[in-house]
Formats: sequence, structure tokens, C-alpha cells
Amino acid sequence: MGAKKDPKAGAKAPAKAPKKKEGGGGKAKKKKWSKGKSRDKLNNLVLFDKGTYDKLYKEVPTYKLITPSIVSERLKVRGSLARRALLELTEKGLIRQVVAHRSQFIYTRVTKDNEDEEAEKAAEGGVVTDKKPKKAKAPSKAEKKAMEEAEKLAAEA
Repeated sequence: MGAKKDPKAGAKAPAKAPKKKEGGGGKAKKKKWSKGKSRDKLNNLVLFDKGTYDKLYKEVPTYKLITPSIVSERLKVRGSLARRALLELTEKGLIRQVVAHRSQFIYTRVTKDNEDEEAEKAAEGGVVTDKKPKKAKAPSKAEKKAMEEAEKLAAEA
């Protein structure tokens, strides 16, 4: 009987090939950059149409806080148009200006109290201050005595 041949011995192993490292080499995929956050384009009106103009006069004077940005957002009009509209409402007396800063104007609705204050301010020509009527105090003991003595002297004379 012949010698058994080793099946592994016949197949020659190739020269030692370097093993690939699991985490390291290889061709990595290129990083895909995001396009960034994109905003939806606003399609606001440049001029008032009939419906929006009516809405301006009907709804805006009822808001508690009125700014050009709020009007622009709610009525879908440009900011420059909102500023002009608020000036018009102020001139007609439908809203009242609270703060005038160069970059942002703040308005509020006109209430009954506001109308009274404006009338006083126009009459005085100055700053309106709240004048509360003073409550009548009960006279002290010393004041009572002084009053009684004054009455006795008045009765004698």
C-alpha cells in the first residue's frame, strides 16, 4: 500500500497576504454634506387687496399687542406695507402707539381709559400721571380737641 497523501500538502498556500484590519483601511464612502436648513419662501402681498384691507380695519384694532411683524405674519403682507398700514390706523385713532424705537414700533388697541388719558394729555400738554383721590382720614384726638375749641370760640364770639 502506498503512503497516504495529505490533501493539504498538495495545495500550496499563497505567500502570506496581509490581513485587512476591521475598522481601519478600505475605501470609505465620501461624506455627503447637507444642503442646510431651507426656509419656505414667503409669498406675501405687496399691495392690499379688498379682503385684506377690510381685515386690517376689522381685526387689527382688536389685537392687544400690535407690531408690524405680527400684522405681516397674520395678514400675509410685506413688512413695509404693514408699517404703513399701522401708521394709517394710528392717524385715524384706531390704535395707539406705546413704544417708538427706530427698528420696532409697538402699538396697542384703543380702550375707553386710553381715550380719557389722551384727552387729559392734550389739555395739559405734559405727561399723564394717575391722580388717585385721597381717602378722608378720621381726625386724630388732637385734631378733635382743636376743632371743638375752635367751635367754642366761634360760638362765644
